[in-house]
Amino acid sequence: MEGKHSFPDQDSITGKQYGITTGSAAAAAARAALLSLKEHPDQVKIKTPMGELEIEVESSNKLTDTHGRASVIKRPYNDPDVTKNLEIVADIYIKDITGITLKGGEGVGMVTKPGLQVPVGQPAINPVPQMMIKSSLQNAIPPGKGAEVIISIPGGAELAQKTLNPRLGVVGGISILGTTGIARSMNSESYKKSFKCQIDVAVAEGYKELVFVPGNIGERIAREILDVDRDQVIQMGNFVGYMLSEASQSGVQDIVLLGHAGKIIKLAAGIFNTKHSIADGRREIIAAHAALSGADKDVVRNIFESNTTEDMIDILDNENLVKAVFNSIALAIKDRCQERYDMKFDVVIAKMDGSVLNSNHLIKLIS
Repeated sequence: MEGKHSFPDQDSITGKQYGITTGSAAAAAARAALLSLKEHPDQVKIKTPMGELEIEVESSNKLTDTHGRASVIKRPYNDPDVTKNLEIVADIYIKDITGITLKGGEGVGMVTKPGLQVPVGQPAINPVPQMMIKSSLQNAIPPGKGAEVIISIPGGAELAQKTLNPRLGVVGGISILGTTGIARSMNSESYKKSFKCQIDVAVAEGYKELVFVPGNIGERIAREILDVDRDQVIQMGNFVGYMLSEASQSGVQDIVLLGHAGKIIKLAAGIFNTKHSIADGRREIIAAHAALSGADKDVVRNIFESNTTEDMIDILDNENLVKAVFNSIALAIKDRCQERYDMKFDVVIAKMDGSVLNSNHLIKLIS
């Protein structure tokens, strides 16, 4: 089902390309909960940094004269976001207090590590969503009264296991996020920034040497073969260049680049966005470094005609060229990175089973 939310410049923006953030959904649910004390709104308008949004209300109920509840569904758009179709619920209590207090209920995570935008011990509701929630209520609260708002996300604790929240120290649920109120595709800056939060946590905890891995496979290998804390291991996704730039700007001094050969060797060719549809080059890289390491023409051709990185490794293994080739590739990766970033680099290239292919790394392995 496509969303019925209205966006700025609706003629040029379709619901398929854009959606609402969890922050916008929470703000709309809070406003609908307040309005439910007098009416049953089908839609509400909220202000966002990008302008005014009109958002569909899923449900709204007056529970007592001072307690309203409403929910908004975060409708899917052209993006594999794990929060699609998520219901975000707001309970509002009118009280004899000054101002608006905001709390996290079931399914909203709690921050337990420093370095994020929200202090330790607070619900993971980021500053812009907090501002949006409060601004959505200020002109509708009865004179002389204040309000307590509780944001809940049914199923949020289970959903959080599919996100980066557990490794960021956000426990018990997901985060209420968004800097503009409008959600874009996973190629957007907001998606990249979700990876960058790992760096913020590590730096806040005092780490100066970090291990950058492409994803879950690289993290598993790093934890198996390196003596490092979990918060030192940073998943880059495909955004290698972005993450290295952010690490450099955050004062990180030493980076160990570790991962399966199929991903990490792309850096040897200066490919700093490793998404397959953007650039590949694996066979060209391995074939070139095999030739540089003394492989004959037939071996180079066999590598070039192989379908997988593991097949190429097997060909090199048969020629006793694995170490030579991957040492050469590791040096090329270091050179490419040090040309662009003012940090020290080490490189560990591994197979799927965790065995290390290059021997010219400086870091000590534990297995």
